[in-house]
Amino acid sequence: MLYIGLFTLCIGLFIFGMTMIRFGLFNLSAENLKYYLAKLTSTPLKGMLTGTVATALLQSSAAVMVITIGFISSRIMTFPQSIGIILGTNIGTTFKTELITIDIDQAIVPLAITGALFIFFTNKKVRSIGMLLLGISAVFTAMKGFELFAKPLTDVPMVKHLLLSLNDSIFLSILAGAILTAIIQSSTAMTGIAMGFLSAGLLQLDAGIAIMFGANIGTCITAVIASIGGGHEARLAAYAHVWLNVLGVLLFIPLIPYLTEWAPLMAQAKDVQLAHISVLFNVAVSFIALPFATKFGYFILFLHKK
Repeated sequence: MLYIGLFTLCIGLFIFGMTMIRFGLFNLSAENLKYYLAKLTSTPLKGMLTGTVATALLQSSAAVMVITIGFISSRIMTFPQSIGIILGTNIGTTFKTELITIDIDQAIVPLAITGALFIFFTNKKVRSIGMLLLGISAVFTAMKGFELFAKPLTDVPMVKHLLLSLNDSIFLSILAGAILTAIIQSSTAMTGIAMGFLSAGLLQLDAGIAIMFGANIGTCITAVIASIGGGHEARLAAYAHVWLNVLGVLLFIPLIPYLTEWAPLMAQAKDVQLAHISVLFNVAVSFIALPFATKFGYFILFLHKK
């Protein structure tokens, strides 16, 4: 039970770190971000580029979707304008996955100390940079915790049984990734947990890929919740986010064996392999959907009529 508690603490630390990074970056770029989200969405391609940059800055696809739904509810933006942004959020979120594979162990403590000191400054920009640095140190500390506590956790019968089930079933891995992501509200945290088990040699890569696919579906719950009471077009944007990720996962499920086979060509470490596959998956789905963005919008309108 001790290791379950410590692992849960690491999940909390990871989410805290991502929240601090999000607040820091948002405070540094909020006004420009709102302007670009509202104005640079006249075509699906512009919207995708804007969504990609906005998600990379905020380090949260869910946050960008919540802002977008807020704009739609306020009639600043329309549902068709949101399609491109939705495609972009899936690409932008992969920046986080790549970020957490970087080895900065020696810099974690200096970053944490510097960030903690900067937070006490009265200058908003300096304080925001402090949040950013403290958040980064928290995220990388949590990642080390995922890796450190992964092996001891397998001594817990329930966890061992779960891992064996996931390694034996792609469907269960996708389902677990979706459900756990919906609960902890962070696809990056879920992918980070999978990376920890991969690095410890306790999870097979194909199961890790499936968990990452499930995390892409589970993260949609935030947009669905945000759309409640926001009007029909706001709900359409949330539905479009769900359908894009579900259809993308269904398209890529048959490719999991091939992705597993090609992974060693991308990187040596298992966690880095998963990060690269996450980028490949999200970029491919968004670019495949881009030429059909308008028709995809009509498809959502047809499925979810008033």
